[in-house]
Amino acid sequence: MILASSPATALLDRCDDAVTAARDFVVAARQAVERKVVRDGRLDPALANEHQRALHGLAWIATSVEALAHLAAFAHRLAEAGRFGEGEKLVLAIGFGEYLAQLGGGIPMSQNEFARPGDLGVVSEAAELCARASVAEFLFRGNTAENRRALVAHVAAGGTIDESLGEETLDIVRDQFRKFGAQKIAPQAHAWHRENRLIPDEVVAQMAALGVFGVCIAPEHGGLGMGKLAMCVTSEELSRAWIAAGSLGTRSEIAGELIAGAGTPEQRRCWLPGIASGKVLPTAVFTEPDTGSDLGSLRLRAERAADGSYRLNGAKTWITHAARSDLMTVLARTDAGKPGYPGLSLFLAEKPRGTAEEPFPAEGMSGGEIEVLGYRGMKEYEIAFSDFVVPAQALLGRKEGQGFKQLMRTFESARIQTAARAVGVAWTAYDLGLRYARERRQFGRPILEFPRVSDKLALMLAEIVVARELTYAAAREKDKGRRCDIEAGMAKLLAARVAWSNADASLQIHGGSGYALESEISRVLCDARILNIFEGAAEIQAHIVGRGLLAGRN
Repeated sequence: MILASSPATALLDRCDDAVTAARDFVVAARQAVERKVVRDGRLDPALANEHQRALHGLAWIATSVEALAHLAAFAHRLAEAGRFGEGEKLVLAIGFGEYLAQLGGGIPMSQNEFARPGDLGVVSEAAELCARASVAEFLFRGNTAENRRALVAHVAAGGTIDESLGEETLDIVRDQFRKFGAQKIAPQAHAWHRENRLIPDEVVAQMAALGVFGVCIAPEHGGLGMGKLAMCVTSEELSRAWIAAGSLGTRSEIAGELIAGAGTPEQRRCWLPGIASGKVLPTAVFTEPDTGSDLGSLRLRAERAADGSYRLNGAKTWITHAARSDLMTVLARTDAGKPGYPGLSLFLAEKPRGTAEEPFPAEGMSGGEIEVLGYRGMKEYEIAFSDFVVPAQALLGRKEGQGFKQLMRTFESARIQTAARAVGVAWTAYDLGLRYARERRQFGRPILEFPRVSDKLALMLAEIVVARELTYAAAREKDKGRRCDIEAGMAKLLAARVAWSNADASLQIHGGSGYALESEISRVLCDARILNIFEGAAEIQAHIVGRGLLAGRN
């Protein structure tokens, strides 16, 4: 076992050296991909599509390495605070052992796609990485059966993995929302899911009283002004209870950031206090049929009327929480003569709340629910607009043609928050799997004692910590006011994969009982699946990260 004869300082030194070697490998991978897709010093879009597997492989390699770097930073912080215990050392050893092995042999981009060194043309560089003494030690003595068994024994005996953030306020936030989720949401979540119910109004009101909808809104507008790291902790803990609870604040986060960053003073005064208090529930109205991530192809028209107002005509789809919302942030085309992004504008369109019988009781609006596998509690809708009137003062920033630029500023926060939701879902899958493995007995003993069960749980826990630290690192960059599109993309890319992997592994631990609709893990599996799709599908995230790396951002 790598820990048996290694004091903390020696273990951390090995981590740092392995990260240095892994970053050298990223440089080699980037250079190899540049030779495939860069012409005359610029990324060639046609070549990027032709060599998409290599470009996305680069993104996954860089993401894995940054995840290891932030796992090491987490361990250093704990060591400095005197909290680097046995459980944390085991997570470090397993995480490094597994991710370094993936770098050398193949990183899972999906269930049947692996980014292998040969795909990028860096086979010899991968061999050189694996031959590095620090890396080789992790490969042989990191993610071992002995370490996995020891980690599961640690948690089975009541041991934990440190979650403190080094800030008392953030630790209080975590504790507050964990208790709220455990008491008010988790006990009812599965019933609400099975019945396809909206999160009850009284629960929404309780969340509002705790400040969920104003975490990042400035105090002068009634918010908490706490930043993206606090938002991550809040979203993670609420999603650990149920992803719908963690996602309810997403729409407020997007609307709040749009209005705070691009709205006029009047728009900020009008909307931000209501959003922060929870009296105004927003919804994001961006996606259209047949467009998906291709926002430049949006066709919803916003035509200027003689009185200065706008008339919306067209269709939108996959609109979350649309019926119960009061405010729509709508992306529409105000200039039909400008194709692509330049002709798009954003509107703050007010609407009345709907009911189950009449979801859209507004003139010029109609639509219905899209039934879905999971991610329930807010419901998904398609909406048709027919001369729906939006006043002139609802144009965000009172400027046409700025919609896509305004929306882009929210992508980082939205993806960081989605990563945090994924971490919460991954925790739920692990919690359910561990509980079942303790309780379920086969052949005279708990199934937790069988290696193939405990192996799953050990990797689930290690990957949660890895994804969590990468997500927190992206949030910290955002809180510093720095551009972090690559960091946000990496966090979302990895955390979504971990959430799905954990849910699938946990259901496997449950066996046949997990496949029953009455089993909570069946809900978690359905909820986890959406995380690789919305807020930018995994393939889109990999493309964004890969392009950013070739542009020299990292």
